[in-house]
Amino acid sequence: MSAIKINPFDSAYGGEGWSPRIRPLSQEVGSLWGSCGINSEFGRLKTVLLHRPGMELAASEDPQAVQMLDVLDVDKAIAQHDGLAEAYRSLGVSVHYVDPAEDPTPNQMFCADLMFMTPEGVILARPASTVRAGEERWVARRLADLGIPIVKSVSGTAVFEGADAMWVDSKTVILGRGLRTNDEAVVQISETLKWMGVETIVVDLPFGSMHQMGMFRIVDHDLAICWPHRFVHRGVEALKARGYRVAWLPDLEEPHNSSSFNIVTVGAKEILMPADCPKTQAFYEALDIHCHTTPVDELRKAAGAIGCLTGVVEREMM
Repeated sequence: MSAIKINPFDSAYGGEGWSPRIRPLSQEVGSLWGSCGINSEFGRLKTVLLHRPGMELAASEDPQAVQMLDVLDVDKAIAQHDGLAEAYRSLGVSVHYVDPAEDPTPNQMFCADLMFMTPEGVILARPASTVRAGEERWVARRLADLGIPIVKSVSGTAVFEGADAMWVDSKTVILGRGLRTNDEAVVQISETLKWMGVETIVVDLPFGSMHQMGMFRIVDHDLAICWPHRFVHRGVEALKARGYRVAWLPDLEEPHNSSSFNIVTVGAKEILMPADCPKTQAFYEALDIHCHTTPVDELRKAAGAIGCLTGVVEREMM
């Protein structure tokens, strides 16, 4: 057998025929990689990731042990989750499911906490509580199956949950530091976004709050809705500096008791919100927001609702 002759001018060594990969990752998404990405909170919603809950919700019999609010009726909760998925489909949104190979933890259904999407792929979360540790593995596996790049998985002592991050505009993210996202995560996420040309504005969350998602929501390019006495000055200033009108929730009974602020923006001034919240819905509609509703009164006993249940995979890019 003759020996292979190595020629430094062969294509394998950069010679004639070498094909350099010069397109940035953002331009490979949707062709080489699966279709994904967001750079706003109001671009038309195209694809979401959900986990259909099952008998793991029976763990709510001891709600404190699994960080829930009350005991759930499992069958009713599953039916409401199916209704949520159908509501998305009726709005033209593609629904993908996380389906763990092992028995899921009781909070696996809260997909928003487990990921944060960027224009180049996902930043994978690392939940702050031992009760939820490892849930991110199944989200990572499902996203990989869909061909979606994982651009960062927070490491070391960092803990991060995706509901603490929000796009203000295509070049700015507000990141909430608090119970579920710590200083080390802030450093790692800010550095990752910096490589994409994105600025990170860091705000502290009030003690006793869960996620930044509960502080404010963006429903159009120039309209944000905030919770009084929760969202901080630096965040409000950042919104106003970027041309947002800030509207404040006028009545907090339904947001407290029915999760009426736990919404997902489907498109500009169009939202999916919990059903049976007439006061809050009237407030939204007075802002010319078109409201779609679906019941989540049983699911909210697990300490989350529509926004928490929904991992956003893709929106129309701004």
